[in-house]
Parts: sequence; structure tokens; C-alpha cells
Amino acid sequence: MPIVTITSDIGEQDYLVGAIKGTLLQINAAFQLIDISHSLLPFNYPQAAYVCRNAMKHFPKHTFHIILTSLFDTKQQQLLLAYHKGQYIACADNGLITMILQEKPEQIIGLPLQAKKKDAIAYTTIIGKAIAKICNGVALDKIGNIDIAFIEKNPLKPLLDKNWIEAQIIFIDHFENVIVNITQDVFEKQRKGRRFSIVFKRNEVIDTISETYANVEEGEKLALFNAAGYLEIAINKGNAAGLFGLKGYSEIQAQNQYLQNQLFYQTVKIYFE
Repeated sequence: MPIVTITSDIGEQDYLVGAIKGTLLQINAAFQLIDISHSLLPFNYPQAAYVCRNAMKHFPKHTFHIILTSLFDTKQQQLLLAYHKGQYIACADNGLITMILQEKPEQIIGLPLQAKKKDAIAYTTIIGKAIAKICNGVALDKIGNIDIAFIEKNPLKPLLDKNWIEAQIIFIDHFENVIVNITQDVFEKQRKGRRFSIVFKRNEVIDTISETYANVEEGEKLALFNAAGYLEIAINKGNAAGLFGLKGYSEIQAQNQYLQNQLFYQTVKIYFE
């Protein structure tokens, strides 16, 4: 059975997630539908990229990933269907594809939006029919337009210097642990065995990397590298984001920062000695 994952910013308060699944099952009742998340923040590309990238890598080869986020951020002329490192990814032409993959996909086609009706169900129908064709043996380059121009956005990366790293908060999880866009590989490469201080809001400092939350006393702050390999700031049995007033990156806030006249996201700095 073809594995099809679904990720969206739709939420689960109304009928739409169920309708999307029903639409896909009408196209092919053999689809094995798996939810990644429907709680992504609208227009928050770094968050969507983090969630999708780190979920996708755990699925078997030739899994299909449908990503229905920020569908109407730009005027859509096409949907994208890409194949990269054994995985198929379908999403809007809004720049998210290169943020997820952190590079251009190996293969990509455009799925034209010819119907007058343009909504999540209509987009799902187009993607679902394309997936069904692939499952029936049709080559990717025979399904849509090849050699297309598509929107590319760069992934949100930390600023690197010889003696410091400045990173951004890209995700706050259910426990209000704070995930920062720096991987363990980048951290160790910049660290070069030196001592370090992780500094964030209110001049809070952490100078040790823990293996688990239990490495510190209950209520104490800690830093560790999570299962995805990203730096995480947490409080043992507490909520770091709420206690320290930390907020994640938001593109909508970023676009309106000058109007709001306020800080639109929080940074975390690491100093090496």
C-alpha cells in the first residue's frame, strides 16, 4: 500500500482534515494515510521546514509527503511534486520545498492549476491523482510540466563567527521546549573543543550540554541535542518558552516588524572561549 503523509496548518477544529483524507481515499482506497501534524503555524516557513524535514527522513523510500501549508501565501499557478533522496514531496509553489530539502530537489515537476476552484480540497485532488499515476507506473516527468521555474527560499541558518554563533528559535514543542536552528554537527565544528556559554533572554546562561532532561534537578534549565540533532533549551518538568518569554520565528511578524515596533523573534547566542 502506498504510504501518504499529510502535514498542514489547517488545525483539527473543523471538517477539513477529514475531507482531505476522504478525497485521497476516493482516488485510491489503498492509500495508507499518516498524519504528521496539522498544527503548524500559518506562514511560518522555518517551523514547517523543521517539522517536515525531520519527519520525512524516518519514512521508507518512495513515501509520498503531501504538505498543505501556506497554500495561499502567493498566487498559485502550479503545485509542485518533487522526488529527492527516495522521497516524494508535494506542496504549493511558495518556496517551502527548498527550505525543507536545504537544496534543490533531484527531480521536480509542476502540476498546473487549471480548475477555477482553488482550495485545499481541489489541491489535494490534483496531488492525489498525480500520486495515483506514479503508483500505476507512470514516470514523474510524464505527469506534469518539466523544466519549470519555481519559487526558492533559503533555509533559516544561524550566523557563524570564529568565537560565536547566533541562532534563531524555529520551533516550540508541546512541552514548551525551545528548538534552535543549530545542529550538533555545526556546534561541534564551531566549538573546536572549547568551553562555551549559551545565552538567551534575561541573560540566562547554560554552559553544559546534557544527555537527558534528568541530568538536572527538577525546575532547572538545560540544553541538549534532541532526536533530530538540533539544540534544545528546556526546563526539567517545566516550560522554558513560557518561563523565559521566548518566542519562535514568524515570517508574518518579521514582515510587520517596523509597524509593530517590537522584537519579532528571539535569538540564542553561543560564545566560545
